[in-house]
Amino acid sequence: MLSRSAVYILAAATAALCSPAFAASLPAIKTTASNQVPACTTPGRLGSFLKSRHPSLNKRFDDIAMYYMRHGEDLGIRWDMAFYQMVVETNTLRYTGDVDADQNNFAGLGATGGGVKGERFRSVSDGVRAHLEHVLMYTGTYIDNPVAERTRKVQEWKILVPFRRSIRGPITFTHLGRKWAPFDRGYSDDIKAISDAFLRSFCNSPDPRPELVALARGNRASDVANKQASKSAPTIEVVQKPKLDTSEQRSALGAGSLIGLSQSAKTAQEMADRKTPTVINAVDDQKQDAKTIKTAMAGSQAKELKPVAGKCRVWTASYGGAKAIIIKATGKGMTNFTVLDVHAGKEKREANAYIAAYAKGGTTIGEFASPAAALDKAFELCPEK
Repeated sequence: MLSRSAVYILAAATAALCSPAFAASLPAIKTTASNQVPACTTPGRLGSFLKSRHPSLNKRFDDIAMYYMRHGEDLGIRWDMAFYQMVVETNTLRYTGDVDADQNNFAGLGATGGGVKGERFRSVSDGVRAHLEHVLMYTGTYIDNPVAERTRKVQEWKILVPFRRSIRGPITFTHLGRKWAPFDRGYSDDIKAISDAFLRSFCNSPDPRPELVALARGNRASDVANKQASKSAPTIEVVQKPKLDTSEQRSALGAGSLIGLSQSAKTAQEMADRKTPTVINAVDDQKQDAKTIKTAMAGSQAKELKPVAGKCRVWTASYGGAKAIIIKATGKGMTNFTVLDVHAGKEKREANAYIAAYAKGGTTIGEFASPAAALDKAFELCPEK
C-alpha cells in the first residue's frame, strides 16, 4: 500500500506527464509576421506527400491541399498544421474510423464514437473550410455563419470561454490538441511527426504542381491554364446534395469531449462555402418538378423559372470571386446548371470565358450576391428525386 506522500508524488508525476511541457511544441493557430507557413509548403508538394503515404489515394482528394491553402490564407491561420491534423484524423484519408470518405469531413466534426459518423459536407472545399473554421474558433475568433453545425453549436454553448481564459498568449495547436483530443496525450506529437516527415523529405523537392498556388490564391482558371497548358482541365469531383439530418450529438468539440443531446432543424451542409472549388459535379439524374420557381436576379426584375424536365446536374465552378451566377447549358439529354463564382465588375467576362471553355451554348440565367444563394436556387431548378 502506498503512503500518502507516495500518492502525492505519483499524482504530481502524472500531472507533469500530462502538462504542456511533455507535449510537442506546435505553432500558434493564427498567422503573424513571425508565424508563417514555410514557403516550401505548397499544395503540390503536400499532394505528393499524401500519395507517398497513401499510394491508392482517391483522385478526388488530389487538390485537397489547394483548398487548405485557399481557405487557410483567407482565415489567416497556419493551414499547414491543420493539414497535418487532417492526416492524423483521417489516417492519411484512409478513413479507418467511424467517418466515411464521402462525408468530406476531415476533422471528425460531430463524430463522437460508437458509430456516430458526424457531419457531412457537400464538397472537399466545404469540408476543408469547416475544419479550418472550427480550428480558428479555438482562438476566440467568432465565426459568422460557419459551414459546420458543430462550430455553430460550440459558439452558442460558449464552452471554450474558460479554456481560452486559462491560456496566456496566443493559442497554439498544442493547446488545441489538448482540448480537441483530451484523452490522447500523444495527439500533438502525432501532428508534429507528420509535419517533420513532410519538411524532412519533401520541402527541398521540385513542386510537381506549382499552378495550385495560383489557384489557391484566386487567380483566374483561364490565366493559370495559359501558363500550364498541360494542366488546363479543371478539377472535377462528384458529390451529392446533403440530406437533412435533424439529429445532433452535443459531444466533442472536434473529437469527443462533451456529452449530451440537442436537436436542430438545420444542418451545416445547408451553409454553402464562401469560396467554392474549381469545378464540382453536385447532383446527378434528377426528375421534373411541377412547381414554378421565382428567381430574383441581382440588378434585374424577378424572372419565373421552372425545374427542368428529364435529367440534370448541378455544378459549381470558381474564378475566386464573392458573387455568383447560374449558367444553364443543355446537351446529350442532360441539362447542366453551373454556379460560377465571379468577381464584381467582371461577371460578364468571366461568364463568357467559362461558357466558351466548359459550357458550349450556355446562357446566364441568374446573378446572386453569394454562392450559397445561387447554389440553393440551382438545386431548386434541378430538384432531388
